[in-house]
Amino acid sequence: MSTFMAKPADVQRKWYIVDAAGKPMGRTAVKVADLLRGKGKPEFTPHVDCGDHVVVINAEKAVLTGKKLDKKYYRRHTGYIGGLKEVKYSTLMATRPELAFTLAVKGMVPDTTIGRKALTRLHVYKGEDYAQKAQKPEKLEF
Repeated sequence: MSTFMAKPADVQRKWYIVDAAGKPMGRTAVKVADLLRGKGKPEFTPHVDCGDHVVVINAEKAVLTGKKLDKKYYRRHTGYIGGLKEVKYSTLMATRPELAFTLAVKGMVPDTTIGRKALTRLHVYKGEDYAQKAQKPEKLEF
């Protein structure tokens, strides 16, 4: 018997919705990253993009445990000398919680073309409303 290898044309993508309210951001991001990669599917193949679409709502209500709100920073560099920009996660969660959640998931998918393609299927929203209602996403509870 030979090993099953999925082909890109055979992949069936589903839509899922995840409510992040009151849940730890990191633990929720792990589940979302697994869905984006398709790791829970029996036909998962590492070199083929088998993942599903994921809509995350209530990103501003996700919880950062410990003292991460005060001690953790989002750092980026402009490319110019002295161009390091730092933002505390307390500020980031207050102003752009979608970015904070996206960065958490981005750190959990591989830095390859498959990982970058998987991130295009992630849709994060601050509140309850989302634009993908026509796709009728299936609600997931963790």
